Amino acid sequence: VAQSLCGIAKNIFQKGSPYMQVKEKKLSVFEIDSVPRAVATLAIPSVLSMLVTVLYNMVDTVFVGQTHDPYQMNAVSMATPVFMILMAFGNLFGIGGCAFISRSLGAREYDRVKKISSFSFWGAVVVGLLATFALTLGVSWILPLVGADAASNIANISKDISGEAYDRLVSNYQNLEQYTRDYLFYIGIGAIPTVLSSAMSNLVKGEGAAKISMFGMMIGAVTNIILDPIMILAMGMGVKGAAIATSIGNTVAMLFYFIYLKVSHTMLTANPKHFAMKGGIFTGVFSIGIPMFFTNVLMSLSNLVLNRLLNNIDVLATGGMGIAMKANMLVVFLQLGIGIGIQPLVGFHYGARNFAKMTKVVRFSMACTLVIGTIMTALYFLFTEPIISIFMTAGSSGSVADVTAQQGYAVKMLRALMVSGPFLGIIFVNNNAFQGMGHGLASLILSVSRQGFVFLPVLFIANALVGLDGLIFAQPIADICSVIMALVMMEMIKHKDKKLLTPGIRKA
Repeated sequence: VAQSLCGIAKNIFQKGSPYMQVKEKKLSVFEIDSVPRAVATLAIPSVLSMLVTVLYNMVDTVFVGQTHDPYQMNAVSMATPVFMILMAFGNLFGIGGCAFISRSLGAREYDRVKKISSFSFWGAVVVGLLATFALTLGVSWILPLVGADAASNIANISKDISGEAYDRLVSNYQNLEQYTRDYLFYIGIGAIPTVLSSAMSNLVKGEGAAKISMFGMMIGAVTNIILDPIMILAMGMGVKGAAIATSIGNTVAMLFYFIYLKVSHTMLTANPKHFAMKGGIFTGVFSIGIPMFFTNVLMSLSNLVLNRLLNNIDVLATGGMGIAMKANMLVVFLQLGIGIGIQPLVGFHYGARNFAKMTKVVRFSMACTLVIGTIMTALYFLFTEPIISIFMTAGSSGSVADVTAQQGYAVKMLRALMVSGPFLGIIFVNNNAFQGMGHGLASLILSVSRQGFVFLPVLFIANALVGLDGLIFAQPIADICSVIMALVMMEMIKHKDKKLLTPGIRKA
């Protein structure tokens, strides 16, 4: 089997990475004259990768929904912020390394590429190992943080509820705790593959291997999709099966990238002899990786806070928001894929000091996201109820009334999230452009504003003034504020760099 996999991998990788071919061909993905063609070459594989990610996340939720148990859906919603933190560490090394690698290639500093990739690889492994210990041995300490602690939830039950209604709530909260415990434990078992596959999918894009990144993500996602119905429904494992399927899928993706490093002509390496932190390697990776890391961590913390506030109103509202966010992922990730896809292109032209081409790439990419976002938003407003019904339906198990209530919350919440749908790509394109240009501070400011400095104050103020409706509209309000910030910051950076935007710069 191993020999067969290696044979297949060699056929896939025999041409090597796109950037390695630059040594043999004048034309590379980074040096295509047509901006639309260059953007499409890198963005389309990235968007397809995002679509695969969205698909298996949605399928995961759909099959959990087929258990007809809204509290299993709640468990997935409450555990999601923890999973997002794992992905944040993958992005810390992956996106930070990707931007640094593309700039190094643009500057023709090839030896540094090996040091960057080795440092990023082993950094992801160490963090994944620490996460495994935290989620398997320390899961009892995490449950109260995500709002799944049965004792606390039972203590908050209204005194007006008694008898059978009280007993049912107690049983539901106890089940919720066990569901969340199981999900987190098995996600912890697969923490190293989760962090490492996330990091590697970004690192290979740093040298222009966007298709390799897409293949790796697709292989992991397809594995997950195949295993989901088997483990969740056929084997009756519920959310536990969802977590196991996710961990196995990430393991398969990780093995794919191992084979790529082994049999292709990539400049990337995991060889420890190239590991280095000095010479600007540590700061170069982290200065760009930290903004995306904070983006994911703040998103996770914001979700934790939102879940706790929703729990205080109605625990079913927490699951409703989880369903709405899963459904909204398609709109978000389509635009995010374009932003992530162009980051190496922006980094290359910035490293080559071709600022005119870099500016055209950013503007064209924003126009693409605006068109896509507008179309998707219109479709989601027209078909909100059918979309939500895909994720949760009433069945023989669970309470029909509970399922109906959760569906009602989800419909209302999805429509609120779509208010900012057309404009999200402006944030993602500019944020990734800042990273590619090496403006880590600008990217950090934009990231923490959308997920923290803007969102959290809006969340608390809206909750105090309006209650549930305020919580529902907090994210779109924060998004619109961040769009304005992104455009203003880009203009300020262009003005600051105007000395570099003068004639005499080398053009492609």
